Amino acid sequence: MRAIGYQRPQAISEPSALLDIELPEPQAQGRDLLVEVQAVSVNPVDAKVRASAAPAEGLSHKVLGWDASGIVRAVGPEVLLFQPGDRVYYAGSITRPGSNSQLHLVDERIAGHMPKTLGFAEAAALPLTSITAWELLFDRLAIPQGAQAQPKSLLVIGAAGGVGSILLQLARRLTGLTIVGTASRPETQAWVQQLGAHHVIDHSQPLAPQLQRIGLPQVDYIASLTHTGDYLAQIQEVIAPQGKLGLIDDLPVLDVAPFKRKAVSVHWEMMFTRPMFGTPDMQAQHELLEAVAQLVDAGQVRTTLAEHFGGINAHNLRRAHALIESGQARGKVVLEGWGS
Repeated sequence: MRAIGYQRPQAISEPSALLDIELPEPQAQGRDLLVEVQAVSVNPVDAKVRASAAPAEGLSHKVLGWDASGIVRAVGPEVLLFQPGDRVYYAGSITRPGSNSQLHLVDERIAGHMPKTLGFAEAAALPLTSITAWELLFDRLAIPQGAQAQPKSLLVIGAAGGVGSILLQLARRLTGLTIVGTASRPETQAWVQQLGAHHVIDHSQPLAPQLQRIGLPQVDYIASLTHTGDYLAQIQEVIAPQGKLGLIDDLPVLDVAPFKRKAVSVHWEMMFTRPMFGTPDMQAQHELLEAVAQLVDAGQVRTTLAEHFGGINAHNLRRAHALIESGQARGKVVLEGWGS
């Protein structure tokens, strides 16, 4: 089968950073689905792993890719939730070969039935960021779903990216929060407002004065989605006493001592944790993807696909990785089909 992989970590500008390769077809075991991949999307984690991780011992290439949509072609003997022919979308596991291949194995407990109203490209844009956003809002920050008796506020730092683009929609549709999103360019500011932010402020400027101007000198929840280290001092200033901070990006060191005075709780979100450790609640990812599909089909949430880069091949994937690494991506970058 066709796939895209690499032999050693390299800068994306190198032609061999990602290569078109041929691999044996995998076989479904246990609770695995064997999926014929139709579309994939590219996330920051793809670029981070490509730049740092060598293939596992005994393998000639490492195959990346987590977000995918496709058709179930076969199922393992223990599968309960799907059958051949089902259209699925999912974000896979960081501990297994990636979805940049024509056939891919995924545990059914972390896959969902595709929204009926979306094509493969639109669906592939959603899984990883939807899982991350849902878990951050409702599992880590424990924000109640539904209108709240005493409305609270949410600040989303880096709201125009992949996770922010779906988090804004979920927060607007499923909570009673007043939502403030940050973006620094006119086009990303417009995007953030379209996706559900009540207010948009510029993260390249001091946050506190901007929040003061919109009548929110302190915010109850903060979802920091990028460059958290650069904003820590400002976060400490604007978060409310007994507030909650959730973050997803990588920091070499995180000093939480300054948050003690306000009794702020800090929460990490990593959507790969459940499949990586096979947690007892692993199937929660299947359930939330089913819920997101229902929201999409009801017209309450829309795909965050922003760039379609053509067919799934090494050349187009290199272009997508370069865009992600530039920090200029808005929404999600998707590739579809195995043609040229």
